[in-house]
Amino acid sequence: MHEFELIKKFFSKLSKSNKSSLNLNDDVFFDKKKSLVISIDTYNEGVHFLNFKRPDLVIKKILRSSISDLICKGVSPKYYFISGSGNKKTFTKKNLSKISNSLRQEQNKYGILLCGGDTTFSNKLSFSITSVGFSKNIVFRNKVKHNDDVYVTGNLGDSYIGLKVLQNRVRTSKKLKDYFVKKYYEPDIQIKLVKKLLKFANSSIDISDGLIDDLEKMINKQKLSYKILEEKIPISKNLEIYLKENDLTKLNFVSNGDDYQILFTAGVDKSRIILNTSKKLGIKISKIGKITSNKKKSIIINQKDQHLLVKSHGYKHQF
Repeated sequence: MHEFELIKKFFSKLSKSNKSSLNLNDDVFFDKKKSLVISIDTYNEGVHFLNFKRPDLVIKKILRSSISDLICKGVSPKYYFISGSGNKKTFTKKNLSKISNSLRQEQNKYGILLCGGDTTFSNKLSFSITSVGFSKNIVFRNKVKHNDDVYVTGNLGDSYIGLKVLQNRVRTSKKLKDYFVKKYYEPDIQIKLVKKLLKFANSSIDISDGLIDDLEKMINKQKLSYKILEEKIPISKNLEIYLKENDLTKLNFVSNGDDYQILFTAGVDKSRIILNTSKKLGIKISKIGKITSNKKKSIIINQKDQHLLVKSHGYKHQF
């Protein structure tokens, strides 16, 4: 049973009378009357981060991942709560000092404040972060419209290669290895786009589980499909170099998740404002495809108009 089957079967009915829960089918809780937006995430060692050898970087990664849920909704994160479960080996004074320093750096970078949390003893290391923001409106996940253009911010795939570097499964130069590892621990979340998103996006999600998996979440039960152009999917110059070095194709390296870029759809009439926003803010925004009728199958095509198969659709939480 995967995550969404579990939610639907055991918990969806509990939230039916609460409109703010968004049917447990979005990234956040949204109370429009109180302008309150909340997200919560749990992170386990060996699942959401490889290990705890770099506590200073792990804490940056998971905090950015958490506030990314708000940012992709067009909401500025304001407060966060953090809880951690660990033992004497993981929660040493040295490690806790590193965690504290990193949190201070992230607070300064993103204008957020720590408001509370909890600590418990456990031999299994995990963290939970609750992020809070305030807005009268958000960009919902499942408001995709037929004929919408599909966009994504930044570059995809760097974090996945960073994970493979840490697992000693990548052969390339030290310079490239260092670059990919940095992207794994410190994803480029698009805080500058947060308020602009509400002006043009019909739907949005952050790419945590993978491009294709998260795109399918956006469409969900709507009678729609997608057509994605492989050559339009944005990757970094460093990833291009790595793929050429190893004679690899792009597609199976851009849908493994952990990118935390914003995937969104917008009407055709919004293309100019999106282009202008991209230039003004200095943020890379790429149009990668289109939303089509469900009478057509969802497809990914290359420059030769050939249909492509994706080996990995992304990360799925299985129970």
